[in-house]
Amino acid sequence: MKKWVVIDKEVGETPLMSLQKWKRVNPAYANISASYAGRLDPMASGKLLVLLGEECKKQKAYTNLDKEYEIEVLLDIGSDTGDALGLVEYSRKETSPEREALRAVLCTELGAHMRAYPQFSSKTVNGKPLFLHTLEGGIKFINIPEHEEHIYDIKMRQVVSISSAELASRIADFLAKVPISDEPSKLLGADFRVNEVRASWEKLFAEAGQRTFTILSLRVACGSGTYMRSLSGRIGESLGTRALTLSIRRTRIGKYWKGWWLKSL
Repeated sequence: MKKWVVIDKEVGETPLMSLQKWKRVNPAYANISASYAGRLDPMASGKLLVLLGEECKKQKAYTNLDKEYEIEVLLDIGSDTGDALGLVEYSRKETSPEREALRAVLCTELGAHMRAYPQFSSKTVNGKPLFLHTLEGGIKFINIPEHEEHIYDIKMRQVVSISSAELASRIADFLAKVPISDEPSKLLGADFRVNEVRASWEKLFAEAGQRTFTILSLRVACGSGTYMRSLSGRIGESLGTRALTLSIRRTRIGKYWKGWWLKSL
């Protein structure tokens, strides 16, 4: 029996949905206990490490593994969640950064920095995840904790332009994949506010009209617990605009050291 398995999670699957699908294909593990060694947002895709059986007791040994992500950063649009599954705001700017200026911005993100946890995250404060504090309107009454994030390397893969019509089509396809939970414990936020989010996108596209948006395609090597949604927002701020993460794909889990992946799952 395997001690662990790396599942390729699809966009729109919760980690539990992805695990259940894997168990259906591998019935020998149907009744074997399983736990995640690092979660992955439902609207992100890529590698999800799952521990099996007795290995679940060693979860702490797996939770600090480094990660690599391929992300798309959409400029001139921000959201309250930092990604496309949030209530969006239009910056009313048309940003197309020069390569050198962009490289300089990315360099400022390298290294270790103390960062506040995102308001829409599962970090628990006072017995409740931050995203619930936010949805209930109580986020302003708590102190959001900070944690140390490490970004080892950011490679700029490409910079592309997309028309507002093409972007609208992508967003429509993306929102159609949002998972809906019927668990009573997850009633608040169970639908990820998808109808409100869709309406906010429609309003934005109506205001923006026919134009092009810039998308930065990046590959990021980082330590465990680094939020790509927050990274995108900071990149936007450094470029004098707003930005959100249009897509996230986790491509590696392992140990990164001085430019090399010593271990890769």
